[in-house]
Amino acid sequence: MNIQEKEIAEIVRKVLEGMGGASAAPADQGVVIDGKTYLGVFNDMNDAIEAAYQAQKVLRDMSYEQREKMISCIRRLIMEEAPIMAKLGVEETGMGRVEHKILKHRYVAMKTPGTEDLHTEAISGDKGLTLHEMAPYGVIGAITPSTNPSETVLCNSIGMIAAGNTVVFNPHPGAVKTSLYAVDLVNRAAKESGAPLNLAVSVAKPTLATSDIMVKHPYIKMLCCTGGPGVVKMLLSSGKKAIGAGAGNPPVIVDDTADIPKAGKDIIDGCTFDNNLPCIAEKEVFALQSIADELIYYMQQNGAYLINRDQMLQLEKVVLKDGKNGEKVINKAWVGKDAKLILKQIGIDVGDEIRCVICEAQEQDHFVQIELMMPILAIVRVPDVDTAIDMAVRAEHGNRHTAHMHSKNIENLTKFAKAVETTIFVKNAPSYAGIGVGGEGHCTFTIAGPTGEGLTSARSFTRRRRCVMVDSLHIV
Repeated sequence: MNIQEKEIAEIVRKVLEGMGGASAAPADQGVVIDGKTYLGVFNDMNDAIEAAYQAQKVLRDMSYEQREKMISCIRRLIMEEAPIMAKLGVEETGMGRVEHKILKHRYVAMKTPGTEDLHTEAISGDKGLTLHEMAPYGVIGAITPSTNPSETVLCNSIGMIAAGNTVVFNPHPGAVKTSLYAVDLVNRAAKESGAPLNLAVSVAKPTLATSDIMVKHPYIKMLCCTGGPGVVKMLLSSGKKAIGAGAGNPPVIVDDTADIPKAGKDIIDGCTFDNNLPCIAEKEVFALQSIADELIYYMQQNGAYLINRDQMLQLEKVVLKDGKNGEKVINKAWVGKDAKLILKQIGIDVGDEIRCVICEAQEQDHFVQIELMMPILAIVRVPDVDTAIDMAVRAEHGNRHTAHMHSKNIENLTKFAKAVETTIFVKNAPSYAGIGVGGEGHCTFTIAGPTGEGLTSARSFTRRRRCVMVDSLHIV
């Protein structure tokens, strides 16, 4: 579907204007918001959970072929409506870049695994046949972020439904409009393909109270959180099976064997993808002294603007603020903002060609140690690769999320990978290769480091069931 920019803007305007004043509709018809029906959306969390529970009874009896028919429809609608959701996401949250969000949605559509991710294992021998099959949990409760709102709702929906689950979303309140659009899309796909409605549901006004209801509800058998450390910790203390996708502070090492022109471009491309909102994005660089000047030069050739230390300290006062106990935390007002808007706050005017702010820093500087989620990149000069690895491991803070390295030295690559122990380790490429964008492997926006599932997919949302036949069906 070829949608022109004016048409997209008009659709987004109507959606944004129309999200006030939700009214009741029949339970299977979602919520009516200023005349538009949002399928799968309810005013009450208990009603949403009940609807998902009833829908799962139907889903569990559907064949893989029937599930795939619906998933194919979800994929098609995502591809068609990616520009709408991308623009809506930027309009609502004020974060990111429309062109990058379009790409993220399309990779969700193309590279989120469906039922093909589910594999049955068989063990046969003298005593018969044993099968291990991947079974659904039932109804999953999911908390989604403001940084990748519709992308997370959609990749979670595809994987969870493929595995035979229904899902109840409690979206981030700062991205509720975008998230509900995605929930409605899933239900429109269900309706079009003949599947039951309410395989994915949400509430019109998500709050901490609705989240608490969802977490504690007896129908919710599994929980999944894509967000910060606080909410992940809350889910992990629920007493239920939980998947937690937490924070990171991904470091990059560049050694003296790297292709420096390529490394400079790749790092800026990865760091600025959707204005650094993805949790996998490059957050700080450790560059060997011998190649640091060349690396900075090629970064500048690819849209980076170099500021000096005084300007860096000035910028800290803009993008950081005092948190509890006096430590510095990010000023969320600047998360995901364009580099030129950030630079303007310290009196520097640049054009749209500037995508990233870079600066030289020391290991303990805030821009090295704090995950900014902004197109700001601190560069630390190091004397050797061992020092770089030590510093990078410390800066990653044990999150074991993502790390990157540009090098042609296999020993250096291996040493860093072993030391940092991250879920994702990207070599000689932009960070987004780690989620299948320009790299091999599937795409997801729920990367479960704390609970160990890694890049989640349909199989992550299953439980292993064992079926044993003794003294039969062993036919060899």
